[in-house]
Amino acid sequence: MPETRTKDRARRDVGRYVSDALRERYLAACDAVFALGAPAVAETDVETPFGTTHVYRHGPDDPSGRARTPVVLVHGAGSCSAMWYPNTPALSAARPVYAIDTPGDPGRSVHREPLHRPEHAARWLDETLDGLGLDRVHLVGSSYGGWLALNQAHRRPDRLASVTLLDPGGLEKVGPRFFAWIFASLFATFAPAALRPRLAAWLEQPVLVVPELRAMIRLGVRAYRVRRPAPLPLTEAELSSIRTPLYLVMGRRSLLVHPRRQVERVPRLVPGARAEIVSGTGHGPQIDHADEVNRRMLAFMDSAE
Repeated sequence: MPETRTKDRARRDVGRYVSDALRERYLAACDAVFALGAPAVAETDVETPFGTTHVYRHGPDDPSGRARTPVVLVHGAGSCSAMWYPNTPALSAARPVYAIDTPGDPGRSVHREPLHRPEHAARWLDETLDGLGLDRVHLVGSSYGGWLALNQAHRRPDRLASVTLLDPGGLEKVGPRFFAWIFASLFATFAPAALRPRLAAWLEQPVLVVPELRAMIRLGVRAYRVRRPAPLPLTEAELSSIRTPLYLVMGRRSLLVHPRRQVERVPRLVPGARAEIVSGTGHGPQIDHADEVNRRMLAFMDSAE
């Protein structure tokens, strides 16, 4: 009996779908968002001790592009790989692209063991890259995925040609202003259609004006139970240990980080790091200003090589 109770408690740290019916509805909504970006040329599952990781591969038609160091995309919390639809066309025209559904978030991965501890998260991602046969990658992470990418650069950097962080976690403790924005944005998805463009501009929340994205986010909240604590930021000593080429991109009005603080702090702590602020956006620079951010990311990856 004690062993059963221990296992039950462990399952509270594992994300899950509420029902099969809601899972299917959510994945159908994801597919509608995927259709807005570059089509996947292949999908694969990688088994790790933490669960089954589902990966989408997008690739250039040009043989010389297919030979280049690939890009690996790690999405934000509560989302899935479909969120990269504004970025996959440009990125996959230049390089192979692998978009990972993180176990513990809604998507096609299956979560079996907790991976929110930093050492477990780094092991999971390293084993996923190994299972994909990738020895060298440009890692790109957004929000919570930014924490995963930053953690990887600190703990298991050997496979990393570069790391790009898009308004990432891992630099500061997540404050109440960010959670307030999340709840306000979710509430705004229920607003009448005529009000959504005005709310989208006020909240800097593109979800509200992209019907497919709005439907996916709303269904994700209903269909999936995320089970993990907010990750702790890296210490200054941990940041100073990073030697992987690092590129930090933040929205000027970000509520997750303080951009003016981090644009000075990160290059001071991480040797050679580049940090930039994108005007006219908040937490989603790669969505609000996709063309500009795509160009910047690809130029950085070229320079890192």
